[in-house]
Amino acid sequence: MSRTATVVNFILKWLIRMAVQVEDRELANIPSQGPLILIANHINFLEVPLMYSHLYPRPLTGWAKVETWKNPFFAWLFNVYKAIPIRRGESDLGALNAAEEAMKNGMIIAISPEGTRSYVGQLQQGKPGVVLLALRRKAPIQPMAYYGGELFWKKFLRLRRTHFFINVGHPFTIDTHGESLSRDVRQEITDEIMYQLAALLPPDYRGYYCDLSQARETYLCFESGVTSNLLRAAETNQIVRPK
Repeated sequence: MSRTATVVNFILKWLIRMAVQVEDRELANIPSQGPLILIANHINFLEVPLMYSHLYPRPLTGWAKVETWKNPFFAWLFNVYKAIPIRRGESDLGALNAAEEAMKNGMIIAISPEGTRSYVGQLQQGKPGVVLLALRRKAPIQPMAYYGGELFWKKFLRLRRTHFFINVGHPFTIDTHGESLSRDVRQEITDEIMYQLAALLPPDYRGYYCDLSQARETYLCFESGVTSNLLRAAETNQIVRPK
């Protein structure tokens, strides 16, 4: 990582720590390098600078909407982080290829399958772009869930620090079992992935994926000895067994 990125990370982390109390112990569970797809929920602006600054010096990049580059400051910042512009609402093969190449070079790709911010903290239905990337690169997927950040502005205006919680789950891969990758199958796999993310969140934050009893793992594979993230729901007194 460049010296500029090092300085930017230091400043961002200091600023964030001034306004936010980050519970980041579980970030130690994220590997030091890729190839890896790190999926996360998206509440507001806070996650991106927090993720980059707190995962440093891991080689991290991710997709960001192409409109971001219209703002000179954000264009500069996202170029420092080597973010990959993506055109939302369409099949952006260029963004897919760029992410695949980045992982080939050992980078971690951070993706929000929801595609847009929720603001209120509840999960929206995931979009299937992550499935194509994971299958093309045969890369593991690791879920990382945030919560608490939705209260940032409310607490900031009252001069109070926000508690920002981060839970990191176990990685897994996708196996289509030779099935044709139709739109319905891609969405089904995406929903299976999103349930793994939902299980890392308190029940009130699970949104579209609130009913964990509907979760399936038909296309997900965990390494031997690694348990499903659905079992983590036991912490909220809602034990869900994988199906």
